[in-house]
Amino acid sequence: MLGTGSPIPDANRAAPAALVKAGDTHILLDAGRGVVMRMTAAGSLPGMLGGVLITHFHSDHIAALNDVITTHWVMTQENATLKIFGPEGIVELVDRTLAMLEFDIGYRIAHHDEMTKGPQLDVTELKPGDSFMINDVMVTTAATEHPPVSPTIGYRLEHDGVSVALVGDTNPCEGVDVLAAGADAYLQSVIRKDLVRQIPMEMIQDILDYHSDVVEAAQTAARVGAKRLMLTHMVPAPPAEQYDAWIALAAEHFDGEIILGDDLTTVSI
Repeated sequence: MLGTGSPIPDANRAAPAALVKAGDTHILLDAGRGVVMRMTAAGSLPGMLGGVLITHFHSDHIAALNDVITTHWVMTQENATLKIFGPEGIVELVDRTLAMLEFDIGYRIAHHDEMTKGPQLDVTELKPGDSFMINDVMVTTAATEHPPVSPTIGYRLEHDGVSVALVGDTNPCEGVDVLAAGADAYLQSVIRKDLVRQIPMEMIQDILDYHSDVVEAAQTAARVGAKRLMLTHMVPAPPAEQYDAWIALAAEHFDGEIILGDDLTTVSI
């Protein structure tokens, strides 16, 4: 879990992102603020990525995509192609990101003989139910529910008999069930609805209807037979002394392993 935070700035939590290492293949899920620094701390770099998977276009999930693109381009001296996958609209999003980077790209090309072409990207728009390979990792997709954000998709990664479900921001839904069924790890963005309701801000109350609650995530994990439940993107973000309470709440509904932690919390399967 590279970043376990939310749109709310947090000195200790980067914005949502996760890194999967499967053999020699590194795959990034989402690209929230601070992702390149967290990747570096996790022993990875943009130039090592086999692919980037984007779940949806909320800013906290894509704010550092430009950093991933630029750093990949510079560190590989534009001799490698970065593969980016996402729901319908990802091509336009990346095109607009490159337009934002136009000055920077021009400066670097003018200053470095090695740089002549700009970032080398291969961008693929996905539909629910699509499947494809990133090196030797099988990736499948399903629709998730985060209205009014649309479309949104989640991912299931399979490698060497191990499966991981990465579903982003979503309510419980059929697509999450499909992706997480029997998964060795199921990573779910969560909120505590009971605590959010106590925050006297009308805008934050709006998040109640399009995020999975801790209890709902645990119920999903139990229903579909996932082996591990990993909780991220926690709102309100708990201090360490409250982790046990969050885990206990989930454990009332799911008897598998429950993981909640800081940025760079790592699970080996």
